[in-house]
Amino acid sequence: MPESSAAVPAPNSTPDDAVVYTEKLWPNFWIWLVAAGLSGAGIFVFAPISLATGLIAAVVLFAILAVLLVLSTPTITVTGSTLRVGRATIERRFLGAAAAFDGAEATAERGTRLNGLAFLCIRGWISPVVRIEITDPSDRTPYWLTSTRHPDKLLAALRS
Repeated sequence: MPESSAAVPAPNSTPDDAVVYTEKLWPNFWIWLVAAGLSGAGIFVFAPISLATGLIAAVVLFAILAVLLVLSTPTITVTGSTLRVGRATIERRFLGAAAAFDGAEATAERGTRLNGLAFLCIRGWISPVVRIEITDPSDRTPYWLTSTRHPDKLLAALRS
């Protein structure tokens, strides 16, 4: 039987799809406490039927909330050729200036300074945000605004 041959990259080449930076925007601890508290309400709803039914309802409700939290957690990934934030992807050649904001400045970026056409991937439990200008003339989106726990690392990856 003939063996199949796989394409092997040149030894000195760096692929454009090599990951430069990645970050998962996991919920904070207090979000998990809220989910546990909400699922605990299942005990009170079903306790008149039976305590066992209430406990099962609480466990099932917490499992559902945990799955929803995990599935809705976006990832920021910077490669040599693309930026991916959540489900959105853009080629890095269309990225302009990037700036990080924290505290009151981040609140202003998410609020009074926000452009209605901007792409948003913000999480209320993460204060810092990074604004990344979009230079694609065929794209009406002026910039992307994303939450990040490590704005300096994200900016460094975008500049690399």
